[in-house]
Formats: sequence, structure tokens, C-alpha cells
Amino acid sequence: MARYGSKAIRGHGIPEAIEKIILEDSKIPPIITFLKPLSAAISIGTGGPFGAEGPIIATGGALGSLTGQAMHISPGERKIILTAGACAGMAAIFGSPLAAILLAVELLLFEFSPRSIIPVVLACITGAGMHVFLFEASPLFTMPSIPVPTNSALIIYILLGLLIGIIATLISRSVYAVEGLFEKLPIHWMWWPAIGAIAVGVTGYFAPRTMGVGYDNIQDLLKGNLPLAMLLSLCFLKYISWVISLGSGTSGGTLAPLFTIGGALGVLLGSITLHVFL
Repeated sequence: MARYGSKAIRGHGIPEAIEKIILEDSKIPPIITFLKPLSAAISIGTGGPFGAEGPIIATGGALGSLTGQAMHISPGERKIILTAGACAGMAAIFGSPLAAILLAVELLLFEFSPRSIIPVVLACITGAGMHVFLFEASPLFTMPSIPVPTNSALIIYILLGLLIGIIATLISRSVYAVEGLFEKLPIHWMWWPAIGAIAVGVTGYFAPRTMGVGYDNIQDLLKGNLPLAMLLSLCFLKYISWVISLGSGTSGGTLAPLFTIGGALGVLLGSITLHVFL
């Protein structure tokens, strides 16, 4: 599909949407509206370690861009409709309209004005309403009761946040490094996702829970009932399969895998902190 349809379906979708906004007046090829969800469904359904949110965001943005092109409006107005479609997709997946609005302001709109925010807010509220209608009204991830933190606990949270931030930077750079390695291969880029799938399959053979979307893994991490071996698996093996598969250009989202990897790493660091200080 990427070879004969559109190369823009590769990856997780958000950088491609930003590229279209900045360089191509928010014009996304209409074919992406159909190929992006189809390619993501195949990659995730066959065990790819991705989430559905990235492709949904890309699909919503493509639909918004297509609508804007059909209406013959200005590039600035088309950007607003593209952003509204993309963030409505995120709100529909997670049932989180506020987070989707903040995503729009930070990554896609590049402005904060009533003419852009109001359409995006309406779209996100509608997307969140469809989440309730199609799925359920309860949160996607049920949080346990959290005690009021003490001052010393807040300091530890800040230090852990700094450490996780540094690790997140390294993870981002590792994705680009893997992409660079694939670009050096003496074969056509159409075959790169097949090589990435080998890494996913081998990792999944030894750790089956690293495959697929993994929302159940995130819920178990929040409950705190996973053994140490499973935490290490979700933290390191999930990362290996995800970074190789994503670097190969396979279509899929990144939020759910990063929730899993970051959640497992947070539990491990929290356990070490408790062991040292208690």
C-alpha cells in the first residue's frame, strides 16, 4: 500500500500531518483517508506493537483536509479543519477531549485564537461523545485510588520525572537511529516493514504480551499486580520490538506502546525507590 498507494501511510501519522500543514498548505492526499486505517489495522491485527490512536489521528486529519479541499477555503482555514479532524479522532479513541485540544494547540495549530480553538473544541467534544456512544462512558484506563502525596514524595516524583524525561529523549533518538540503519539497507524500502515484522515475531514468541495494542497491559500496570519478569518484558522487550518495527516504517500508533513502556519503567523505578528509602 505504501509502495503503490502513498508513502505517507508509513509511520505513526502525527509527523506526517505536521509536515503537510507546514509544507503543503494542509493538503493531504485523499487516498490516505482509506489506506492509513487499513494499513494500521493489518499491522496491529497481526501483532504489531502499536496503538490505534496515531492512525486514527492521521485518518481524521486526512478527512478534515479532504473536506477543506472540497470547500475551496484558504490554507489557514484548511489547517483548522485538518486539526479538528485529527484531534476528534484522538478524543474518540481515548474519550479525552481536553487532552486532544491541548494536542491541537501544541502540535498542529501553532496558534491560540478563538477562530481556531472553537472549531477544534467542538470537534473534540463530538469525538468524545462518540466514544461514549460507541464504547462506554467509563474511563479507558481505570485509575486506583491515589493517596495525597507528602512533600518528600513530591520531590521524588520530580526527580523521577526528570529521569524519565532524559530516557524519553534517548528513546526518540533511538527511533531516528533505527530509521537511519534501515535507510542504509541495499533493498527497496517497501521490504523494510517485513524485516521489522521479524523482530516483532521473534520478540513476541518469547514475550507474547509485547504484541498488539496492549491496553490490558496498561490497565494491569495501573493496578500494580504484574510480577518483576513481566515488568522487565514490557519495559525492554516491548521497546525493542516497537522501535525496530516503527523504524522500519510500519503503520501504527505510538501512544499506547509508550504508555506501556513508560508505565513499566515507572513501576520499576518506583519499586527501586521504595526499596532504597523504606
